[in-house]
Amino acid sequence: MIITPFLVVSMIVVFVLLFLFFNTVDKRKWLTGLISLVLTPFVYFYMFYPFVNIVSNYHHQKYFDSGAWIDKPALRYEMIDETIASDTLIGLSKHTITKLLGKHEWLSWDSTQKAHDNNKWNYTLGIEPGAFNNQKECIEIAFENDKVISLNHYQEEITFENEEEENDEE
Repeated sequence: MIITPFLVVSMIVVFVLLFLFFNTVDKRKWLTGLISLVLTPFVYFYMFYPFVNIVSNYHHQKYFDSGAWIDKPALRYEMIDETIASDTLIGLSKHTITKLLGKHEWLSWDSTQKAHDNNKWNYTLGIEPGAFNNQKECIEIAFENDKVISLNHYQEEITFENEEEENDEE
C-alpha cells in the first residue's frame, strides 16, 4: 500500500468523525480514542474508500496494445486518451488499422449521401466506471486517401435491447 497525502488526510477525518461519534456515547476520552483508533482502518477501507471509488470516475490510463484492444473491448477506454495524444494511429492505412484494432464495429452515417460512410469507422471503447455514468465511450476513425487523418472520441447514451423494443412498440 502506498501512503499518499489523500490517504493520511482522509484517515484523520475518519478518525475525528469516529472519535466525535463515540464521544457522544461515552465520555471517557481514552476509551473513545482507543476504539476510534482501532476502528478507523476498518471504516476507511470498508466504507469510505469504496464509496469514493464508486462516486469518482477515475480509471487507469494505459498505453495502446493491439492484443488488449481486441481481447478486452470493454477496457479500451483505458488506452484511448494516450492513443489520441500520441497520434499512434494517425497516418496508418485501413489494412493496418484492421490488423491492429480488428474489423470496424459500425460505419458513420453520411446524411448527404444517405448511406454509410466507408471512410469513418467506429469502435466501442466500453463504459467508464462510476456510479452515475449512463454513457458509453466510442471512437470514430476518419480516413482520407486510405490513411487515418483523425480520431474523434465521443460518448453515446447507453441503450438496452429491452428499452429499444418497448420504444418500438409504442
